[in-house]
Amino acid sequence: MPAPAPRRRRMTHDRRVLLMALLAGLPGSLLALGLLWFGDHTPKVQWTCTVLVVGLWWSFAFALQGTVVRPLQTLSNLLAALREEDFSFRARGGRGEDSLGDAMREVNALAETLRQQRLGALEATALLRKVMEEIDVAVFAFDAERRLRLVNRSGQRLLGRAEEQLLGRQADELGLSGALATAPRVLELSFPGAAGRWEARRGTFRQAGLPLQLLVLSDVSRALREEERQAWQRLIRVLGHELNNSLAPIRSIAGSLEALVDREPRPTDWQADMRRGLGIITARSDALSRFMEAYARLARLPPPQLGPVAIGPLVRRVAGLETRVEVAVRPGPELTVRADGDQLEQLLINL
Repeated sequence: MPAPAPRRRRMTHDRRVLLMALLAGLPGSLLALGLLWFGDHTPKVQWTCTVLVVGLWWSFAFALQGTVVRPLQTLSNLLAALREEDFSFRARGGRGEDSLGDAMREVNALAETLRQQRLGALEATALLRKVMEEIDVAVFAFDAERRLRLVNRSGQRLLGRAEEQLLGRQADELGLSGALATAPRVLELSFPGAAGRWEARRGTFRQAGLPLQLLVLSDVSRALREEERQAWQRLIRVLGHELNNSLAPIRSIAGSLEALVDREPRPTDWQADMRRGLGIITARSDALSRFMEAYARLARLPPPQLGPVAIGPLVRRVAGLETRVEVAVRPGPELTVRADGDQLEQLLINL
């Protein structure tokens, strides 16, 4: 059976530009050389002018190649830096209202948007870590080999060791294999830091693309209210969901835009595709910013000033503030509770 014929190597873009530049100058150069050698000139003049014509021809061809290739190299280097999450670089060289200037400005705008997105993600991550450290439940995260990869401060107190001594250890060594193997339920467990009845809840999430198993242990012997535990669980779930929704499109869009810029020839609507990509990133950045501001306001709430609050008038007053849609309030028995009226009103407005 004959061996398959070797595939022809495609000519690179740089060489195609150089070849086209040489072909563009070939007719003029041949005409000049023909007039020179078939004219009435001395050999010294002929050879001198021949060297001059050929040198200028090749010099202009290489100069044209550099003019075309260098901006593409700049864009490629900038997109590579964006892929590596280095948003400090900016493209230069695009001037005027031409296609190259538009491409440079759009890539710079993409770099700025990604920088702001990264700052928002870092702030959200810092907030999530702060919440994880302050909640009064032990949180653990294990990889596929059941090695501990994440533990909060309550988990460290529960196991009686520092984080550096816990990370990388197997669940069996930590006495948590039973909690990982069972469905959510209440278990009798004893740890170096505490012993008693613990409610074990499990879940999964991804960090750096790797699946992790989340284990949350709450001490039910302290008779915590079910509503409080559910509120913390919703908070962690909402924070994790918002972070994943905001960060997931970044790498995908950056890779697509890099492939779009490197493509030869580019499609006629490549600038519109780039603007649509930037629009998606901007929308995610704005959503994450609003999300962070809402939770920042929640964290800065003052201690409640308790007092008698009539629920009926409060609900009707809040419903009257909504002007976009009609809110119907069903009448019921008059009820007065002891609460902070201002904070309760703000809660209803946020709903």
